[in-house]
Amino acid sequence: MVKLLGARFKDYRLRSHMTQKEVSEQSGITIATIHKFENGTSGNVSLGTFLLLLKAIGQIDALDELMPDLPPSAYLMKEEKKVQRIRHKKS
Repeated sequence: MVKLLGARFKDYRLRSHMTQKEVSEQSGITIATIHKFENGTSGNVSLGTFLLLLKAIGQIDALDELMPDLPPSAYLMKEEKKVQRIRHKKS
């Protein structure tokens, strides 16, 4: 999976007309790490690193497609609609 993400990242970077050096400068990630990630030789890349790389190439909003907002839960909507009784103090 990491190899696939690295290859896709490289495709997006190239389509954005960015060099590894430019991505490195914008993300703060070393060129060596970017190179290893793109070629699938890095092992694992942290989520934080991946997010910085996505931001550098302008693809951070793509995460909304990966994990869109959930529709409201029918259970929660039902709970919100319940009317609470008001207790009156005895006088």
